[in-house]
Amino acid sequence: MAGQQEAALALTEVAVVSDSASGNGHHFDTLHFPLDTTAVASQSGHNKDTGIWSNLILAYKTLGVVFGGLVTSPLYVYPSMPFPKSPTEEDYLGLYSIMFWTLTLIGIVKYACIALQADDHGEGGTFAVYSLLCRKMNIGILSSKHSDLNSNPSRPVLHEGIKGKSRLAKLFERSIVARRLLLFIAMLGTCMLIGDGILTPAISVLSAMNGLKAPFPSVSNSLVEALSAVVLFVLFLLQKFGTSRVSFLFSPIMGAWTLCTPIVGVYSIIHYYPGIFKALSPHYIIHFFRNNEKDGWVMLGGTILCITGSEAMFADLGHFSRSSIQIAFLFTIYPSLVLTYAGQTAYLIKNPNDHLDGFYKFIPKAVYWPIFIIATLAAIVASQSLISATFSVIKQSVVLDYFPRVKVVHTSSKKEGEVYSPEINYILMVFCVAVILIFGDGQDIGNAFGVVVSLVMLITTILLTLVMIIIWRTPLLLVALYFFTFFTMEGVYVSAVLTKLPEGGWIPFAISMVLALIMFGWYYGRQRKIEYELTHKIDLERLQILLSNPTVQRVPGLCFFYTNIQNGLTPILGHYIKNMRSLHKVTIFTTLRYLLVPKVAPQERIVVKKLGLKGVYACVIQYGYADSLNLEGDDFVSQVTASLRVHIENSSTCLPSDPSQVQEEISELREAKMAGVIHVRGKARFYIGKNTTLFDRIMLAFYEALHNNCRSALPALGVPLPQRLEVGMFYEA
Repeated sequence: MAGQQEAALALTEVAVVSDSASGNGHHFDTLHFPLDTTAVASQSGHNKDTGIWSNLILAYKTLGVVFGGLVTSPLYVYPSMPFPKSPTEEDYLGLYSIMFWTLTLIGIVKYACIALQADDHGEGGTFAVYSLLCRKMNIGILSSKHSDLNSNPSRPVLHEGIKGKSRLAKLFERSIVARRLLLFIAMLGTCMLIGDGILTPAISVLSAMNGLKAPFPSVSNSLVEALSAVVLFVLFLLQKFGTSRVSFLFSPIMGAWTLCTPIVGVYSIIHYYPGIFKALSPHYIIHFFRNNEKDGWVMLGGTILCITGSEAMFADLGHFSRSSIQIAFLFTIYPSLVLTYAGQTAYLIKNPNDHLDGFYKFIPKAVYWPIFIIATLAAIVASQSLISATFSVIKQSVVLDYFPRVKVVHTSSKKEGEVYSPEINYILMVFCVAVILIFGDGQDIGNAFGVVVSLVMLITTILLTLVMIIIWRTPLLLVALYFFTFFTMEGVYVSAVLTKLPEGGWIPFAISMVLALIMFGWYYGRQRKIEYELTHKIDLERLQILLSNPTVQRVPGLCFFYTNIQNGLTPILGHYIKNMRSLHKVTIFTTLRYLLVPKVAPQERIVVKKLGLKGVYACVIQYGYADSLNLEGDDFVSQVTASLRVHIENSSTCLPSDPSQVQEEISELREAKMAGVIHVRGKARFYIGKNTTLFDRIMLAFYEALHNNCRSALPALGVPLPQRLEVGMFYEA
């Protein structure tokens, strides 16, 4: 512990941002900016019981948002398979049987029937399951600032205990290693999903544009790659406008695609191989592996792509109802994919060497160009869905304090989930275009894509198993049946795609490792900073002593101090008073508090209380991982002062008090707001002691580089800064 405290010795930067009472804009780091307390309810309204027509309308809307990646997978599945030789009829029958049972078991049984039940107040996805497990097991590894909180109205929400906890739940509560392993699994799933946001646009658009080769043989691969890069470049440039303006086209486009491809598939079945559905017998899978042995196992790296995008069924649960997603998948997406793959396979059985262009070759010439146009539009929609999902994941990571504070913009006043991050957008654009231009071969991108798809599914299987044991209390026999079936099935897929690491499969690993390093470095530095603040926090007695100094004056105005801790006052306060020799007449110490729920009810968003000194108050802004953070505007000042006024009035009714004192306190609050608003926030600059380990030096330096700049990382490595004052005010803690 001594080493940690020594490592946490910091210089603290105090940044003072002033805006007038008229409402001039101001900017804060994401985690230190107040929330919009009027926007959302505590739970997702979509997952309440709705009528059949409402569900059907929602099911139609899911086509353009949820299933874009899944339903466009026929574009690249067969071209991604590394056939070592000319495939036979039995090879194709075996491959179709594998795809059919993969879609059936993973798509229907795992996701549609099981995963959709594991929602966290209507929200789905890796973060939702992780948050649900943490809350139910009463463990909190998110951040020290979230665990050092007491006496809060929402506390019962945080600690929904389980009567008679299972042994596994108790193990997680006792073992820090188990909790960190769970955190690592959740982080890995998140990183892989971000990798999906890079690879899906690349492989979808490239595969769709490959359709130009068949009617125009002179079109080269370089031209197709260049056109694909241009399409993606334009798509990313349009992100800043939001998807609302064009989203009304998404569902019709995907509806047309979902309808057209199975019709072509039925035509192909009748025309080429009417007996294709005999491949539904699993014995064709046995024959396939018996005939191909290792080559058949390697080809699974391409077969897994038939289920790509299935994770979106679970991740997008918060935007739609469970029944609407199930209806859309069971009655449109699943039959469409089964018939489309059957038609492709029927064509390839008669034309076994056309697998490198297995989609466009089986399209009849009469409808070739309409299908090409629809395919290109569908690929763009699928890309847009994954790009938007990546923005949402980054936003959740920032809110959870797992990712550096990037700018997040809400592009729609009606849809809180529609967000845009300029930095992330351009990073994604560079990666997507680079993937196409460097790894233009669809098979190489498919190898990389297979790694993402299989690992995300495996992580979901592990988390769902924990949910079944710890929360649902499913009989162990059923849990074992579920885990053995899907862990074995997905484990075989993972083992197959890992063989393709040298052939493009390293791309998502490299991306995920960089993202994981960023997330862990940020998390580690934030933990050390909070430990330092908790150790050096100021209590009310110390504040009273500071204010009793005759040289310290109470000046007009309203001041917000943003702090990471709730039990105690931030160390920045001491530096501020000593150097400014003043404190505003109304000072509010504001803490943003993350709750292990998706959304916080408006009436529970702002919690205020008096701190025992005149004009000094504490305020907690509570938010969930699906809540939106309002990064611009100053409505929150009015909301906080309104809540504070109600608190003062309610306190006067509960305790005997002089009405004139209450009115005086309210008047001072109003006058302070009119005089002007000051926002004070602090940044810890880490400086290293003699006994600090090399690991601490490296991680803290990395955090400094992320949080401030590379120059501020030098002291964390033990390198002294030049004797020169930087912009800002620095105080030794």
